Amino acid sequence: MAEAEFTIINSLDGVDPAQWQALAGDNPTLSHTFLHALHESGCAAEDTGWTPRYLVLHRDGVLDGAMPLYLKDHSRGEYVFDHAWADAFHRNGIEYYPKLLSAVPFTPVTGSRLLARTQEDRQLLARAALQVARQLGTSSLHILFPDEQDKQALAKAGFMLREGVQFHWENAGYADFEAFLSSMKMEKRKKIRQDQRRVLDAGIAFEHLAGAQISAEVLAFFYSCYVSTYHAHYSTPYLSLEFFERLLRETPDSMMMVLAKRGDAPVAAALNLVGGGIMYGRYWGTQEFVSGLHFETCYVQAIDYCIRHGLARFEGGAQGVHKMSRGLVPTPTWSAHWVADPRFADAIADFLQQETAAMDEYIDELGERTPFKAQLP
Repeated sequence: MAEAEFTIINSLDGVDPAQWQALAGDNPTLSHTFLHALHESGCAAEDTGWTPRYLVLHRDGVLDGAMPLYLKDHSRGEYVFDHAWADAFHRNGIEYYPKLLSAVPFTPVTGSRLLARTQEDRQLLARAALQVARQLGTSSLHILFPDEQDKQALAKAGFMLREGVQFHWENAGYADFEAFLSSMKMEKRKKIRQDQRRVLDAGIAFEHLAGAQISAEVLAFFYSCYVSTYHAHYSTPYLSLEFFERLLRETPDSMMMVLAKRGDAPVAAALNLVGGGIMYGRYWGTQEFVSGLHFETCYVQAIDYCIRHGLARFEGGAQGVHKMSRGLVPTPTWSAHWVADPRFADAIADFLQQETAAMDEYIDELGERTPFKAQLP
């Protein structure tokens, strides 16, 4: 086998999209288009505190491995919270930023971060990333939402693991939405029907728009809702209309829109990503408050679409134990961490050991509150 050559790149401009996709697979958040659009639109760029420092591995000119890496001067848009760690560094007179991060910006979706064909190359990438962190003099290196193969490679490379939880819906082969509802406990089924009745009484119906069915006008309406939702929480949206327009233009098949309408007038919208038999619930917004509309648009309609189209799973995004009442169940997620200063590394290792035990207990407790009927032996 030819010798592995590692390079740090600041853009995906010079990376062959086909070679990238051969490693990234069908997770839409890892596609060349998705990541490059984040950079080119200025959403994840140096000006926003996301400076790309991608690690790539070539053999004989062929891309055999890659790792999305960013220099970060803040911890926003990550969904794995390390603010307490940054504060501890600051209180001890040590700089926490810049740190090195491997993640898909603004996207709490589990997937490969060590893009490679073999476990050996994943381990090579993990060790090379540590060398990059040391060479750059960063305080730490964090890998967010790695998949199981990555998790194993990172643990072997000496990273500390941190457990989290999300809520996902699994398709048990339901014949239709009614079959899904009938699998739920009575009070959960009743709650979903109540929300559906409130939305219906408000005169709202839904359209499912996939790929090319999403017009520029619908996308612009969605974006106005997306922005207004951030502003309602006194926040600034991470993503631009240009980013979404690029996705629609270049990878329309990865997009699915739930559009809520009253007559011909749109009221709310949720934009989901689809790939590999999985739907990822990502972005939502509304122009008015209607009781039950958020849950119906973001979760119930997504589940209905998955059943109709034979998708295996719906991932409902970060946090939200309330999602269990809509049929989503607790699912562990992971992150991996390396800290340069051995004093802080030891303290964080002790903290993570305690936190993981507490998280395991929490997930077990949530599992006992399943929204589904007990299975007959």
